[in-house]
Amino acid sequence: MQSNSRQVFFLSNGTAITAETLGMSLLAQFPDHSFQTHTTPFVDSPEKANAVNDDINRCFEESGQLPIVICTMGDEDLINIIKHSKALVIDPFGDILPRLEKALAAQHHQPFESHRTVNPSLYESRIDAIDYAMLHDDGGKMQNYDEADIILVGVSRSGKTPSCLYLALQFGIKAANYPITEEDMETDQLPEPIAPFKKRLYGLTTDLQRLVNIREERRPNSRYASTNQCRFELRAVEEMYMRHRIPYINTSRMSVEEISARIIRDNGLHRIELT
Repeated sequence: MQSNSRQVFFLSNGTAITAETLGMSLLAQFPDHSFQTHTTPFVDSPEKANAVNDDINRCFEESGQLPIVICTMGDEDLINIIKHSKALVIDPFGDILPRLEKALAAQHHQPFESHRTVNPSLYESRIDAIDYAMLHDDGGKMQNYDEADIILVGVSRSGKTPSCLYLALQFGIKAANYPITEEDMETDQLPEPIAPFKKRLYGLTTDLQRLVNIREERRPNSRYASTNQCRFELRAVEEMYMRHRIPYINTSRMSVEEISARIIRDNGLHRIELT
């Protein structure tokens, strides 16, 4: 166990996706702190809740620091078990839902319904967008670029794929991505597959050392990961953006959420919202 990291538990009697997503967003507000996270889904019985309690208490005893627990159980009896652990227990549903009930004059959903499909058309749109992003990743199926809401371009490992998938998953936006290669950099023209779609292009770039580090993990001691190669590619692609007036951002200090928000804002894209 990392003694210099605060232990964080994401717990749910369901998938724990909500607890993890909310928890990671909260932890991101404290960039100077180190966290070691544990996600435990399907804590759906007193036996499982007590077992998790033992794990939490063990972390406290070993580190001397109160663990942090983000808990979206939806079951009062199970939550009460967790609240007896030696931890800071944050219960978003318990803290927020009663206030919403009062404002809406309505009872909230029952346990296990937190991930139900509120809007089937929204769900289908997101599934379609995810399928599109996966099929059109890294230059795949370029003949269907006319269906794209946005086409992300950039050198390898600059954040195109996770940004496309996040745009699809969260907002139902059809996002393709095209990798700019050395061959593309040898001409002053836009690469032929994306040239007809200039208005849909959006560039990503990153800092030199970050790109070197990421590529080194993928292909250690390779030309692909060398400082000279990375410097050449970044310079060439940024010159391409400026030459063709393609808007772009540096993603090196941005989360995928921030990247996606900038893409949506800069391109006037419309999120598919709940209705």
